Amino acid sequence: MKILFAGDASNMHNSLAQQLRRMGHEATVASDGSRWMDTHRDINLLRRPGLVGTLRYLMDIKRALPAMTGYDIVEIASPIFLRLKPHRVAKVFDYLKAHNTRIVLSALATDMVYYDACHDGHTFRYSDYMLGDEPSPYVNSSEYIMQQQDNWKQPFMREHSDHIIGGIDGAVACLYEYYVAYQPVLGNRVAYGGIPIDTDSLEYRPLEQAPDKLRLFIGIQRDRHVIKGTDRLLAAMKRLHDRYPRVTELEVVENLPYDEYTRRMRQSHVILDQLYSYTPGTNALIAMAQGLVAVSGAEPEYYDLIGETINKPIINVSPLVEGDIDRKLTWLVEHRDQLPAMARASRAFVEKHNAAPVVAQRYLDFWQGLLNR
Repeated sequence: MKILFAGDASNMHNSLAQQLRRMGHEATVASDGSRWMDTHRDINLLRRPGLVGTLRYLMDIKRALPAMTGYDIVEIASPIFLRLKPHRVAKVFDYLKAHNTRIVLSALATDMVYYDACHDGHTFRYSDYMLGDEPSPYVNSSEYIMQQQDNWKQPFMREHSDHIIGGIDGAVACLYEYYVAYQPVLGNRVAYGGIPIDTDSLEYRPLEQAPDKLRLFIGIQRDRHVIKGTDRLLAAMKRLHDRYPRVTELEVVENLPYDEYTRRMRQSHVILDQLYSYTPGTNALIAMAQGLVAVSGAEPEYYDLIGETINKPIINVSPLVEGDIDRKLTWLVEHRDQLPAMARASRAFVEKHNAAPVVAQRYLDFWQGLLNR
């Protein structure tokens, strides 16, 4: 197949493209490199600040469009797959739809469909936005305003979302949450793909014995600290260190490029990732592939979706249960002898469910089904 990825997030589309090329397909990535992550792209669509940056960005898109035609599949990163106002994104979307065979959405970030599911009162027990019937800390934070989440309530955003969702041929979800959110909207035109992890490029360093000190790692995205729950996870890490200063070490990093981020985590034993997720995200899976234990989301619904009944190595922390994070971190400190086995199980889990060839094949099967219609 000939595939174009328009936009990227957390290196996901680039990872897929690299694997598809190994499998004999032609894949092109047109993106901004996931901003500070600076991931690989074939067509650079990085928008720089200021008027000059905006004008250059518009010219870059105009010059790139002729090269973004003639593909079997175009996979867009979200309904806002370019850093433009919705009406401009819609024009590019219509151009891509008219000049390629099939256009598919990667359900990998907050959009109108996911936003609605988070607020409908029955799809999720908790989410980025709601904890049961109460607003999450994110909704009451300055981050919410900075992210312009109120825009999802505006008629122009719903109109844009309806235009994109009405125009796509299907969607592939990278997380359980997005898959469940899109099912009522698209039915059998949505598939679960998962997050692709290049396990061959991530060195697995088996832990041979219980460490004297438990090294905990957390990566913070400066503008997504509250929505990811890393504010609460970091606070719990610090409380743990206060109680066990002699047997714990903490490493906190912020907004690092992808390569440096993966390198920095390698010497740790445990990564703390998203709190409000049913599913382990990219950071957790990258860490697990290297033999770290992940403290993240791993609800029973997620294991049911992927068909895993035996190997469940992720330390699932609930934002709804008071003291749950502290209790589970304490367990890790006091049961460091379990870490070698948990590290092996973590690597095996990623190899089975998220290795790039496994995920890429799910995408290929879904795309082929769309092309055969």
